Amino acid sequence: MDRVTVTEGSQVAEARRHAVAAAQSIGFDETACGRAAIVATELATNVVKYGVPGEILVGIYEDATGSGVEVLALDKGPGFTDLGSALRDGHSTGGSSGGGLGAVRRLSDAFDIASRAGSGTAVLARLSAVRSTGSIAAATFGAVTVPLRGETANGDAYAVRERLDGWTAIVADGLGHGPDAAKASEEALRLFRRHQDAPPAAILSAIHAGLSHTRGGAISVARYNRDAGNLTCAGIGNVLGAVVSGAATKRTVSLAGTAGHAARRIQEFEYPMRPEDLFVLCSDGIATAWSLDAFPGIAGAHPSLVAGVIYRDFARARDDATVLVVRGGAA
Repeated sequence: MDRVTVTEGSQVAEARRHAVAAAQSIGFDETACGRAAIVATELATNVVKYGVPGEILVGIYEDATGSGVEVLALDKGPGFTDLGSALRDGHSTGGSSGGGLGAVRRLSDAFDIASRAGSGTAVLARLSAVRSTGSIAAATFGAVTVPLRGETANGDAYAVRERLDGWTAIVADGLGHGPDAAKASEEALRLFRRHQDAPPAAILSAIHAGLSHTRGGAISVARYNRDAGNLTCAGIGNVLGAVVSGAATKRTVSLAGTAGHAARRIQEFEYPMRPEDLFVLCSDGIATAWSLDAFPGIAGAHPSLVAGVIYRDFARARDDATVLVVRGGAA
């Protein structure tokens, strides 16, 4: 994802440029690119007015709901005390001419927001080339993944593959950061795709064997079986997961080692998981003590918004950072 730090008004134009470039890269026409420009402008302006310092993240999404441009606005400002008024179309945030968050919601194919007094605001907008009615419930997964500041190559990577009985997911964190770390994580995803129908431990074993020519990394693979109501995980290194079930968060186990070089054993661990639960998988660019306690009820939000809140509140400055959030339910 592209990341734009927003501390003052001139950075609004930078956010807009990134959104338009992302839209153009996947074939949006002029009208659809214009929608992306307005959405990015309004969200960045909102951060300048109410949430400095903040960030705008721009990426491409592709899942069972479709594909398009995803924009996340994240800040730690005072939050909205009257969210209903802020979302009214024509209620301009920060004096822009586009119509504020109401216009963002109207122009988006999927929209979600989390705001709480004293805890900041997170806004998600998804735009497809062809207008559709986006469904928050239909989105199985969402993610935030950004490189270490100053790097263009992201040493983290993730993937989710839908199955008739659930899904299989992976987060790979190449050792260190930069291009060599990215090569390791990209190779891990290639091997994941080749072996994705095998059990998690077998997938991880294949990745471990196949990364010996790279610098290696931390890898976790998880499979959710909807019929059995369980999640099976296998991990090497510090890509760590958790099942969020209501107010409870159950951390999953990943064994010590470096995939591709040193793994004393590869073992699966099983956890109960319901369709409404979330599975969160983070690289070590996210503090292990992350929590959703500051936003009660956010587990029902769009998975990308949940990922954005965790990233905003718990990202470490010294590494690439990835948060993958996958809901148990069917797409």
